[in-house]
Amino acid sequence: MTLRWIWARFDDLGVHALHDTLALRCKVFILEQGPYQDPDGADKKSHHLLGYDEAGALQASLRVVDPGVNYPEPSIGRVVTAKEARGNGTGRALMVEGITRCSQAWPGRSIRISAQAHLQRFYGSLGFVAVSDEYLEDDIPHIEMLWSPP
Repeated sequence: MTLRWIWARFDDLGVHALHDTLALRCKVFILEQGPYQDPDGADKKSHHLLGYDEAGALQASLRVVDPGVNYPEPSIGRVVTAKEARGNGTGRALMVEGITRCSQAWPGRSIRISAQAHLQRFYGSLGFVAVSDEYLEDDIPHIEMLWSPP
């Protein structure tokens, strides 16, 4: 699947892109995984990466929270792919694009994530290394992982 990427600060997303990303996050994080407060104050202190398919439907999204907000490093979070886009490499393409954008915005900086524990192998395949024990976040086991530039 070929995606058209949009990389923008929260204030520059526009109402349609903001609606698209919040609707996709709600569908996955709240309806599929269980209720919790998804939009938070970190959204306003982040870059957002959105991947649209050829038909103009949002298939993947993540946010990159500025260094110093959640962690000393920039942090990738709210990584989400539409149900119909899973299993075809869309999540990998999203993360590769996110790492690339982080590396351009903050050259030489590491990137931290709070990964769902069952996805540790996936993130490990992208170069992330576990740096914490497992912990619960919104009743889902997570693990902190760090990516360091080559």
